[in-house]
Amino acid sequence: MLIAFDSRTGNVRKFVQKLPVRSVQIAEDLTLDEPFVLVTYTTGFGNAPDKVLRFLARNGSRLQGVAASGNRNWGPYFARSADTIADMYGVPILCKFELSGTAKDVETFLKEMSVVAAH
Repeated sequence: MLIAFDSRTGNVRKFVQKLPVRSVQIAEDLTLDEPFVLVTYTTGFGNAPDKVLRFLARNGSRLQGVAASGNRNWGPYFARSADTIADMYGVPILCKFELSGTAKDVETFLKEMSVVAAH
């Protein structure tokens, strides 16, 4: 399954590069014609990035799951963009990870993505 991602500081890009899965970075005019999972960052006080929301407005019908990065210093707002997007599109949260993620985060993401791909 394809991963669509966006990265502001490079942490999400570093996480995605650890995954043995095809990926594409979100662009303003990108339209996907296949199912995908989203990996994004969280901005502000737990918000989903506007660019990601615009991308999902065009492609959300193919979204299968979401993961998000964040910083645990934000407490309840940690990686909250995943919660927002999961609620908006009725998809599961595959994982939340801090900064560029750990080996355990990669393992969790791949396990959860395989469950989503099997459905």
